[in-house]
This record gives sequence, structure tokens and C-alpha cells, in this order.
Amino acid sequence: MGITLSYLSKIETGLRPATPPNVAAAATALKVTTARIYGDPFADPSKQTELMDQLRTVVRRHTLPREDVPPPGELAASLKQAAQLRADTDYLKLLQLLPTLLGQVTATAMESDGDATAWGQVADVYSCAYACAHRFRQPDLADMIVSRQQWAAQQTWNPEAVAAAAWNEAGTYQSAGEYSDGLAIIERAIVKYEKTPGDDLDRVVHLGSLHLRGIVLASRHEDANATADHVRRAKTLAERITGPDVLQHNLTFGSGNTALYELAAQIELNHPDKAAQVAAPLLKNPPSGLKPSRVGRLAIDAARARLATKDLVGAEDALKYAFHVAPQMAEIHPMAREVLRVLWTLHQRSRPDLLAMARRSGLTS
Repeated sequence: MGITLSYLSKIETGLRPATPPNVAAAATALKVTTARIYGDPFADPSKQTELMDQLRTVVRRHTLPREDVPPPGELAASLKQAAQLRADTDYLKLLQLLPTLLGQVTATAMESDGDATAWGQVADVYSCAYACAHRFRQPDLADMIVSRQQWAAQQTWNPEAVAAAAWNEAGTYQSAGEYSDGLAIIERAIVKYEKTPGDDLDRVVHLGSLHLRGIVLASRHEDANATADHVRRAKTLAERITGPDVLQHNLTFGSGNTALYELAAQIELNHPDKAAQVAAPLLKNPPSGLKPSRVGRLAIDAARARLATKDLVGAEDALKYAFHVAPQMAEIHPMAREVLRVLWTLHQRSRPDLLAMARRSGLTS
């Protein structure tokens, strides 16, 4: 793993959190997936297993939808609902919706005579499916979903759908701890997308989002120069969005989300004091336009930074905020659980709010 035995012992006993690079190194050394290292986040996983199996079946038979083409208004309402559930981090309700919606949107696209919008909607739904597979730590399903999203994006000329698929493909490498390969995917997608004509909002959101993914991958790869380059280019694009951050095709981009990614990069580059300083005003007044999925991640990163600076009370407060604004994300997100695990170990068991969060996360009975 490239760390000392003493440091490993502190991770194992709960005195230090396991960072994403730590987990990736352990997975490589033990020849298992990062999901295996993180473990099952559920005390009772039955509530999502059946739904995940239903999704897996629909994804596997992607060219053979069983559903009929629904009325346009019904499909539009379902697409809007799926995007909202993802933004709200309500993954269980999203899992209930996805199998039928995937079949319906695919059947519609297959009868559309190559309509770019119809196939783009298929790619968008696969993006929602990826979010569920990623959050519930199903790396094999996430890989399969990305391949289906790429298939949908390639059915017609739709550069935005291709860029969104690349964003998720790089995410599978990020989850596996293969940061340099993920960066290669992002950089190739950026070069390809920059060659496409256009200068509209969709282009800014997709290109900016690719740079945001690049920030995460580069910082976890401990490449400060590449991180700074992606931050600079993302900020330049964000300046072209007037007003709050924009949500397009399940991608959020603007100055607010860019600030959140830059904050997270400071943690990965071992500057938690700076990250904690930046996080304080953002938590008090989150940037407008950010959905619960992004505000929840802000709170989790703030908790990570505060824990690293020995501010245990502040870390707990940030976690409580994450559980308030994005409860399902906070319960299962590996970094939230790592912060909670360490707080639980560091003689904080008598704190009732900490006990409640530990029980919700399945860390204690």
C-alpha cells in the first residue's frame, strides 16, 4: 500500500480514516475491488438487493425492451421525476422507477428513426442508473451501465450524450482507484468534445463537467499541476454562466459546483486546513442552484477536512448537515462513513447525535 504498518494499524482500529487512495492501494495489494474493501454499507441490504437485480436484468437485455412506447407526456414526466430523485439522492425510489423507465425510453428511441433527442434521453436514464450502481457499490453493474450509455450515445450524432457517457466511464476508473486511466479518459473526451461545433449552454455544462471530473482524478493521483489546470479551465467556463449553477442531463455546473470540487481537491492534496477554511462560508450559505446531491457532498468534504484538522465537533456538525440535506447519500457514502467511523472510535460514543448517525449507517446496532 505504500504506507507504514503503524498508519495501517490506525486505519484498521478507527483512529484514522481510509482515504480513497488508501482504499485503492489496499484493493490492488489484495487483488480485490475497492467495493470489497469498503464493505457493505447496509445493516440490512435486502431493501435494495431486489431492486438492483431488476435493474441488472433490464440493463442486460438493453436491445429487447419489454415495455411499450408510452404517451409523450407520461414519458416526459417520468424523465423529470428520475432526474429529480437523483438530484435529491433518493436512490431507493429511483431504483423503483428505473427498470420500467429504461424499457420505455429505449422502446421510444428505437421507434424514433434515429432521433438525437430520443437517444439522448436513453443516455440520460442510464446516467441515473449509473448513479445508483455507483452509490450502492456495484462496480460490475456500473461498468455494464456505462457501456450501455455509450451504446445509446452512439446511435446518432449527440456529442453531449457522448461527453456524459465519458464522464461516467471515468467515474468507474475513479471508483476502482485507477486515477491515471480515468484522467486519460477525461482528457480524450475533452479533446474530442472541443472539436465539435457549437457554443451554447449545453456545451459549457458538459465541457465544464468533464473538467470537474478531471479535478477529482488529478488530485487523487496527487498531480497538483493537472489539478490546477482543470480548476483553471473549469473556472473559465463557469464564468460564462450567469446566475446559479445549471443542471443539464444530470450534470451540474457553474461557479458553485466548481468551488466544491476545488475544495475537495485541497483535501486530496493534503491541505485540509485550507479546505476547512473554504468550506465554512459555503456551508453557511451554499451556492444557489445546487441540489441536495451536491450540498450533501459539500458537507461530507467539510467533515473530512475538519476531522483532518482535529476539529471533531465541527466534523460531527458537518456530518449532521449531510444527513439532513441528503440522508441516503450520507448513510452510504464511503467518506461519510469513514469520518463517522473515526469519530465513533475517538471516545465520542456518548454523543447522542453521533450514535443516531452510526445506527442509521449500520456502524452499530
